Amino acid sequence: MRLDTDEAYRRYADRVYASAFSITRDPADADDATQDTFLRYHTRNDDFESEAHLKAWLLRVAINRAKDLTGSFWRRNTTALEDYMETLEFQVPEDSDLFRAVMALPEKYRVVIHLHYYEGYGVEEIAALLGRRAGTVKSQLNRGRMLLKNALQEEWNDDES
Repeated sequence: MRLDTDEAYRRYADRVYASAFSITRDPADADDATQDTFLRYHTRNDDFESEAHLKAWLLRVAINRAKDLTGSFWRRNTTALEDYMETLEFQVPEDSDLFRAVMALPEKYRVVIHLHYYEGYGVEEIAALLGRRAGTVKSQLNRGRMLLKNALQEEWNDDES
């Protein structure tokens, strides 16, 4: 199975970008990772087993490219998350709070939270995508949830004071 590059981009660009952004926390780096991902797809001649395999491959390439970018020299000269947050529009204020809390998580928790809740992957699929054990992914999901719960409770408690 192989989609035309334009069709693959139409279907998956938002998800690829969101996955890359969950790692880089920078819109320009996420754009670069997205562009590199689809460039690699365009130049790849192999077929995929299914559309799910294609999506998983795109997300994996985006995650790897985003990780590469976070270690680069240019990473030190990026837009602050707070500056980017000002450009986003959320339907309800709680969405903004949740987004900030997720973006404040350490990368290992942030990535598995994103893949599970925003991309709809199960533990086994995330483990395969990230090259981790399923038990590690479960542990990271649980710890990420606890960190989010604590961060959001602190924020809500501060609002009540």
